Amino acid sequence: MRQTRQTSRGSRKVAIGSASAVAAAALIAGAVAAPAATAEPRKTGSHSQDREAGGAAVAAARAAKKGVDWKDCPADWGFAKPIQCGYVTVPLDYAKPYGKQIKLAVDRIGNTGTKGERQGSLVYNPGGPGGSGMRFPTRVTTNNPIYAKMAKAYDFVGFDPRGVGHSAPISCIDPQEFVKAPKADPVPDDEADKRAQRKLAKEYADGCYERSGEMLPHMTTPNTARDLDVIRAALGDKKLNYLGVSYGTYLGAVYGTLFPGHVRRMIVDSVVNPAKSNIWYQANLNQDIAFEGRWKDWQDWVAKNDATFHLGSTRAEVQQQWLTLRAAAKKAPLGGVVGPAELIGFFQSAPYYDSSWVPVAQTWSKYVAGDTQALVDAIAPDMSDTAGNAASENSNAVYTAVECADAKWPTSWQKWDRDNSRLHKDYPFMTWANAWMNLPCATWKTKQQTPIDVKTGKGLPPVLIVQSERDAATPYEGAVELHKRLKGSRLITEKDAGSHGVTGLTNPCINDRVDTYLLTGKTDSKDVTCAPHATPKP
Repeated sequence: MRQTRQTSRGSRKVAIGSASAVAAAALIAGAVAAPAATAEPRKTGSHSQDREAGGAAVAAARAAKKGVDWKDCPADWGFAKPIQCGYVTVPLDYAKPYGKQIKLAVDRIGNTGTKGERQGSLVYNPGGPGGSGMRFPTRVTTNNPIYAKMAKAYDFVGFDPRGVGHSAPISCIDPQEFVKAPKADPVPDDEADKRAQRKLAKEYADGCYERSGEMLPHMTTPNTARDLDVIRAALGDKKLNYLGVSYGTYLGAVYGTLFPGHVRRMIVDSVVNPAKSNIWYQANLNQDIAFEGRWKDWQDWVAKNDATFHLGSTRAEVQQQWLTLRAAAKKAPLGGVVGPAELIGFFQSAPYYDSSWVPVAQTWSKYVAGDTQALVDAIAPDMSDTAGNAASENSNAVYTAVECADAKWPTSWQKWDRDNSRLHKDYPFMTWANAWMNLPCATWKTKQQTPIDVKTGKGLPPVLIVQSERDAATPYEGAVELHKRLKGSRLITEKDAGSHGVTGLTNPCINDRVDTYLLTGKTDSKDVTCAPHATPKP
């Protein structure tokens, strides 16, 4: 459920929910009183969760006292002044708040308005699990007009969640092995292919345990939500202002459930269905269906623009071109490095993001016209990019660790085989690739939790929910379900649209409401349906 997914343990450049695609001011103190940070989060009923609630309160109080020692960011982090970086210390295990601690990397840029205009920090999570939010302050330094009004009022704060990037990073496999191409075709021809993929999945799960076993039991969404509250306290904010996209919506929903009285403003964009029965096995099956629908939307668009791309004038013709391309890559990897798994990793960005519609179609068009190298250059991993490959491997490790730890997964291969074989018949684009991506959870070696029951708690303010109607990664039903669970929330639907991550696109019907909510706390008196943003033009 991530914005950057991987296929068959290989890198997919662009998914929920790891987030590789997306998605100047003085630092001004004051305007928001420092938190007392002593309010207990909501008790959940179980003894262990109550201990964790107490531990979170201890850690937040400690962080409020210590604050963040802001400094210029390390040169190799890639964030120039005036962005500043620091660390927030949190317990590895919130049931043992005085036990082992880990450091979470955070960064910020101060609000661009006056001291009087400042309303605190706006903390961002881009999704994943496994996505880094550290690039969020660059939306100010690059003068992105969509964020200009909110930047006047808020410091933009990003962070690497536990296990990610500079925050006690975890690993499951050697990064160079992880990105090495080509991978086996995700669509199995026979039982032998399935056995081979099952073996790879188990080896990956075992690798996670061997390389990162101490962290794995604590790589949960509730723990990341507790981390978020410690970060809030360290920032000196009495209450949290939060923007979460994709998996970041589930993180926000869990935070709002555990700490309802600590929320000031919350926007969730492209929403994970928070129902306990959906986390995470069913969520990935539902994703396969939604991806097929959005894949067809893109094929229709490619067909309408056949004069530009020459890939077919009907959806059926475009699909046949796709099957021909897959067959060629299966017979002999293109350029020796691009097989069917790598193709899916590249082409899935089109159903994910409208911003990928043109570049993916252009690259494909060049291939059909005889330029194989253009496709290879766009897809093949760069084995010399050791830092980038390590980041891809780390992102995939966190994705796997969180989804496997958050909930109990089926251990019966017969169930996986039956469910995915059935789905593949009607939804072939992503089904098997997604199955192999998640299959390590069937043989996971550390405890799998029971998901939090997301609901409205005392003190939770209205939450703004934003969702496109045909989102592939987080189907629309998720936004409807969260809306039902959060009393007073408002749902903005972008009709006849399907890009993943709506708040970062130009659509005044949405942008203006997001600004109004963040600046004033006001929402419409009822839910809103917006016309779609502009369709990409070739």
